[in-house]
Amino acid sequence: MTKAVWTTMTEIILQYTGLWPTAFFTIVALMVVTYKVVCGMFFSADDFVPIKRQPLHLGDMTEEELRAYNGSDLEKPLLMAIKGKIYDVSTSKIFYGPGGSYAMFAGRDASRALAQLSFKPEDINGNLEGLSDTQLEILQDWEYKFMDKYAQVGQLVPKKTPTENKAEEESVWDRTSAEGIKSRYAAGE
Repeated sequence: MTKAVWTTMTEIILQYTGLWPTAFFTIVALMVVTYKVVCGMFFSADDFVPIKRQPLHLGDMTEEELRAYNGSDLEKPLLMAIKGKIYDVSTSKIFYGPGGSYAMFAGRDASRALAQLSFKPEDINGNLEGLSDTQLEILQDWEYKFMDKYAQVGQLVPKKTPTENKAEEESVWDRTSAEGIKSRYAAGE
């Protein structure tokens, strides 16, 4: 069996290249060595060390805040949400960055579009109402892929109403004022 394979390979090499197998393999080996030497002249092993980034954690944000992370600002990471969980997809800029095949999903909750395997702009949202069991399974598969490949950096929260914003600002003001009074009292002022 081995001899038959060697004979067939020898005949094919001789027929297509006009070279005996020893000459053919010598030329191939020289080409590999030349490639390695030339590449070594221009690139070092250190050029291929992946850049380690600090883990990003942005916390809670609204859909409006998420839209700022769509790739239009190169200083910001690329983010995308699935089922309300926000993932940093910056490592896949070729797909989610500007011009990428999934660029329309960046900076958005794309749950419905992923479940329906749709690229329609009206489907790019987090509304899961009316999806079939099959579509929900597809979405779950997408979520598992994202959980394995990308870091979760936050959670989508509903848009805050103006009264919630004002109440939050007032509670921060009250807390800092009370803390300021306590610290001044403790210092003897």
